[in-house]
Amino acid sequence: MAFDFDGTLSIRDSFTAFLKWRVGPMVWAAGMVQLIPAALRYVVDRDRGAIKAASVDLFLKGLSRKQISDEAESYAASVYAHFMRPDALACWEEWGKKGVHRVIVTASPETTIEPFARRLNADNLIGTQFEFDADDKLTGRFATPNCRREQKVLRIREVYGDDVRILAAYGDTSGDEQMIAEAEEKGFRVFTGRP
Repeated sequence: MAFDFDGTLSIRDSFTAFLKWRVGPMVWAAGMVQLIPAALRYVVDRDRGAIKAASVDLFLKGLSRKQISDEAESYAASVYAHFMRPDALACWEEWGKKGVHRVIVTASPETTIEPFARRLNADNLIGTQFEFDADDKLTGRFATPNCRREQKVLRIREVYGDDVRILAAYGDTSGDEQMIAEAEEKGFRVFTGRP
């Protein structure tokens, strides 16, 4: 069973919210000005991965793996109670009671979603992966393609094999459509609850 995270289990995009939380409103506003060239490129090429990588390069480059993991944990602890959709959590728990293997498949960086995945007792997490250098510092790039659209299906098959059976898949954007199409039970924008 595969769940998207942002907008499906959570009420909004977690990575943008994490970045804003981490740097504060003044640095965030200044950063948005610096990201204008990347935003203009996005208007032309619609490459979400490129604009996300530009924000990683601007806001996170040079941080250690431990520092980003610790900050992600602090962020998740501070927002979890008012960040997760209750109806999505109920569905997640129902599948868990049936003993079904539950995986989060997200375009967000795995490192920032790991604390949420632990709280959910997820069996696995598949997401976009940060690139770290030999000193375990963020390079400002991603090590994998942005995990959305066809990448979600490719990554699921990479982890579980080509003959994987997806009992159910849930998501809320066009980035989830291919994953949902592969599932026996298809859940598109079925969760609307707010904490």
